[in-house]
Formats: sequence, C-alpha cells, structure tokens
Amino acid sequence: MTEHPTSFERPQAGADPVEPPGALRRTPGAALPAQGRAAEPPGTNPVGVFEHSQPGAEQAAEPDTHRPRPTPEGVPAQPGGEPAAAGAGAAGQDRRTGQDRRTGQNPAPGRPTPMRRDGDRLRFVGAATRRIARGMDLDEIVMGLCRATVPTFADAILVYLREPLPVGDERPTGPLVLRLRRTDRIPAERDTEGGFMPAVQPEPSELETVGSELCEVRPGSALAEVLRGVRPVFTDAPAARAALPELIGEGGEFAVPGGQRAILAPLRGRRRVIGAALFLRGPERIAFEADDLLVAAQLATHSALGIDKAVLYGREAYIADELQRTMLPENLPRCTGVRLASRYLPAAETARVGGDWYDAIPLPGSRVALVVGDVMGHSMTSAAIMGQLRTTAQTLAGLDLPPQEVLHHLDEQAQRLGTDRMATCLYAVYDPVSHRITIANAGHPPPVLLHLGGRAEVLRVPAGAPIGVGGVDFEAVELDAPAGGTLLLYTDGLVESRLRDVWTGIEQLREKLAATAQLTGPDHPPPLEALCDEVLDMLGPGDRDDDIALLAARFDGIAPSDVAYWFLEPEDAAPGRARRLARRALARWGLEELTDSVELLVSEVVTNAVRYASRPVTLRLLRTDVLRCEVGDDVPQLPRLRQARATDEGGRGLYLVNRLARRWGATRLSTGKVVWFELNRG
Repeated sequence: MTEHPTSFERPQAGADPVEPPGALRRTPGAALPAQGRAAEPPGTNPVGVFEHSQPGAEQAAEPDTHRPRPTPEGVPAQPGGEPAAAGAGAAGQDRRTGQDRRTGQNPAPGRPTPMRRDGDRLRFVGAATRRIARGMDLDEIVMGLCRATVPTFADAILVYLREPLPVGDERPTGPLVLRLRRTDRIPAERDTEGGFMPAVQPEPSELETVGSELCEVRPGSALAEVLRGVRPVFTDAPAARAALPELIGEGGEFAVPGGQRAILAPLRGRRRVIGAALFLRGPERIAFEADDLLVAAQLATHSALGIDKAVLYGREAYIADELQRTMLPENLPRCTGVRLASRYLPAAETARVGGDWYDAIPLPGSRVALVVGDVMGHSMTSAAIMGQLRTTAQTLAGLDLPPQEVLHHLDEQAQRLGTDRMATCLYAVYDPVSHRITIANAGHPPPVLLHLGGRAEVLRVPAGAPIGVGGVDFEAVELDAPAGGTLLLYTDGLVESRLRDVWTGIEQLREKLAATAQLTGPDHPPPLEALCDEVLDMLGPGDRDDDIALLAARFDGIAPSDVAYWFLEPEDAAPGRARRLARRALARWGLEELTDSVELLVSEVVTNAVRYASRPVTLRLLRTDVLRCEVGDDVPQLPRLRQARATDEGGRGLYLVNRLARRWGATRLSTGKVVWFELNRG
C-alpha cells in the first residue's frame, strides 16, 4: 500500500522525482515536529504528525499554559533521532536543489509549508474548530483561534471585537467600535527550554508593528462595506485595501505584505457582525490561495458563534450570581445579646445558584429569629423558590408568630408555588433576656450547640416533615441558651456527601467543634469567624456535592441586672409614673446624663400608648452597648410619623422621638404592638 504524501504542496506535472513506493515526504525539519519533540523513531507513521497541519494541534487536549509556544522553525534532530531531512524533501520542493518549484527560490529555513491539498485543509479546519470549541469564555475562544492559526495557517493574526459586545437579541446603541482583543505572531526566538537553538534565527518582521488598539467603523466607509459583505477577502482587493487604514491605523497598511498575503475575515455571530480577524503571512512565505478563503471563513464562523455563546453564557452567569447574592442577606444585623457569622459555598463555581439560604431577623423585645433552609435542586428555579420562601419567612417573622406557625405558613406557601416544591427549614427564636431559645424543625438536620466549656451537643429537636408536604403539624421545643454558647445552623451539604451519610457527618461536625473549642480553653469561646472557617475545613475532596449555608450565633445574653421591667395601668397618671421609674433605673445604672432625654421620650411614647390601650402597658429598659426603651400595648395599629400643623394640639411626640433617638421603630405583635427607641450611652 502506498501512503499519500504528507506535505501540503500540490506536485506539478513532470516536476516530481520518482520515489520508491511507500516513501514519505517531509517538510524541512519534519523529523522533529515543531513542538520541539524528538524525531519519530523508524517505523512510526508520521501522518499523525501532520494530520492537523499545525504544531500542537495533535496535543489539543493538553493545556496551553504549561508548554512552550509552538514555533514553525526547523529544528536539528535530537540525539537518538534521524537526520532532519533524511530521505525526503518537502512537496513542491526539489529534493536535489532545495528550491521551491513554483517560485524557484529557496524557502526560509523552518517556515511552515502552506496547505495545498483539500484533505489537509479539512484536517486543519477540523482540528482548529475543535480547539476553538474547547473554550468556555471569551478569552479562551479567542486564544484558541490564535493558537490554532499561528503558525500553521498564518504568521500573525489580529482579532478585533465589538466594544461592547452585544448580548443575545440586544440592539446595539451608538457607533460600531472595534477593539483589538488579541494579537498572535510567530515568536522572534525559539524557547530554549528544550535545550536547543533554532538553526536560523528569524529577523524581526514588520508584522510586529501591525495593529491599532481601537477603531470606529463609520457608516458607508470601506471597512463597513467589507464587514457587511461577511465573506473573507484578500487585502489586495481595492475595497479591502481601502479598509485597512481604518482597521489598523493610518500607515499600518504599508506593513501588511503585498499580494495575497493577508485575509480580512469578518466575524459574524448569529445576528450581526461582532468583529474581524486579519490573517497575515510574511513576504518569505508562499501567499494564500483562493481555497484559503474558505478556511478563513470556517475559522471566523466558528469563532464568532463561540464568542456569541460565551458572551450569552457570561451574562447568564452574571444574572445567576446577582440573583443568588440578592437572595442572601448582604450583611447580618447587629442584634442585642447575640453575635452572628455566616458562610455560603455554592456546589460548583460554574453553577453558583442553589436553594440554600440563611437569615437573621430582629424581633420585638430584643429577640432574634435564626433561619436556615434548603430548597431541593440546584437551578435558577430553586433559587427563585428560595427567594420567595425567604421573603415569606421575613414577613411571618415580622408578625411575631411562634416558630411552629411560621413553618406551617411556609408549608402552605410552598404548596401554592407547586406540587413539587420541597424544602427543609429550621426556625429558631432566641431571647437574650430569658436566655432561652425556641426551635421548630421541618425535615432539616438538627443544630449543634457548643457550650462555653468546650462540650458540643446535638440538640434534640423533632425532625418534622419537609416544607411542601402539606397536612402535617410542626412541633416547637424550648431549650436553654446559656451565655457564651454557640449555636450552629447549617444545611445538609456540610454533613452529607457521596462519602458519608448525614449522621456520620453530624458526628464529625460535633467532634470538629469540640476540638476547635479546646484550642481556646474552657473559659474563652473560639472567635466566630475562625470557628466558621474551621468548620468548613472539615470538608475533604469529593465532599462538595451540594450547596452549603452556615449560620453561627454566639449567645451573649443580657444580664438580669441590666433589665428593668414594669406594668403601667392605662390611666392619666401613667406617664408621670413612667418618668419616675425611668429616672430611678438610670440613677442605679450611672446614666444620669441621659435622664432628661429618656424622661421626655418615655413620657411621649407612654402617653400615646395609654390613650388607646385597654390593658396594662409594659415599659422595659435594657442596658447594653446602648440604652433601649420598649413600650408595649394591646393596640395593633402602628404609629406613623407625620408633620404636625401649627394649630394642632398633638402629633409631635413621634417627631421628638425621631429627632432625639439614635434609632426607633414600631413592631406589630400577635397581642398588640411595641414601640421602641435607642439612645447612645455617653
């Protein structure tokens, strides 16, 4: 069987020397491919070396970042290899004289031989398009085009892309501006990392100076007409020659080799031209042929479609990231008597959306609701459902419903969203005054409590059914929340994976917390942020099968000595009694400098409460880093701040509170409402 010649040069009639059957022709230096590898041993088939007609294409699966840049130069044979020109000359080149049969000149040493056969072009286009298609983002696709083209198809390439690139069906506004995104050229010197130097060092080429950073395509200009034509053209054509100064800058067209040594190929996506590619060959290399326009068209088409998809994928990933970011709390609130820390890890960097969420919601009476949940699935739909459930939980928390009632309403909401909308959720309410925590669970992994002495305990909380099942009751339990303790709420991605079941993971988490607490001693709890990092360090390779949401709460509590609490009958004397009680409490705490402001604000808030209340009014003062006053009554209507007119007898109480207090607010309860305000201490 006679093998086909491997060179790209078409033999001319009567010019080929007679060779024995089965002889293989090689380009100069083919005994050592342009990758810098050793020569092929005798008996190997060199067709695979030239299959894709480009150095490095046969190793397309290897990363580009870990090997030297391919170069087209001929390389002397390595030790143990065959001589570079043993037994064969390049097709289209006389074996006896070494001259090119078309030009009668000696080719530059090591320059790539142009593709001349249709089969070679097809193999090259196939390898190049596969390399381009491997790119996931814009830079990878453009780099794939450059690396697939230089030096096999061209000595240099300039890739211009629209600035900014349109996304999908967006209609671009403003003028068409092209920016030079990337340029690639044959390196001036061979990388000597392989231990050898090229036989002949190439001289610097004028191609090194070609390329303008930015150009504007004016309507009706020569460049606009070339881009509108979509098909690649030789730059020696009058229209293309007139378009070059617009694309590469004034005077740049003189650096472009004459003849058919440059191809301008518009990059057209699905709906519009998004850029242009300029393929260049140096004067010492054989010019492009008409069939090379088809090759350039294929490269441009595949690259443009890949860029279109990469831009669209990038926009979708950005939307997904923004959706996930806005679904989760940007900052945790600062709540009285508790410190908070959180972490969120997506299942994969390429799919950052999921259904895990956490939340901390301040409640009346200095309490805080701690929520963690997990919607089944890892998609935009899961993230959207998570956002709806989180919003529902925040609304229900604002009504101050018990934890089991919150889960019941979340279950109803999930059923309204669809029959297959399933989620797990754990809802806990911490009261820093009573040092108690109330927890209700809907099919979620149980929380872990790390005590001050270093003992880690998995809390016994009824598991319950997941949200969305419907027709089930949820049970709440009330437990001690000792000062200095740390409650850890998490999703199952932290404790469950292909390598371990959920209960094994929970036990490992408990041991990890206990070991971390031993590092700081029995009298000092570990810092929250460092504790969260240590917990995530328990994840090993292969343990990231699911999203992870983590919420840690350190219970500081409020000491009984820092709390003053009274009941006031709804009568006219109540405001005066409230002023006296507040004055005594401030004197006991050494906060006499706040007496005037507190008496004025307490009098205004209590007066408004007793005017409409039918049951005793509550008054509570809390001394923490700030002084907080809370007045509760049985009237559900919330007060509103308004600007009183000069003739009005009332309506100025909340205006004074708004001007003098550090913060203030009103919250509706199941039994009425609470109006509160805070003042800075000293």
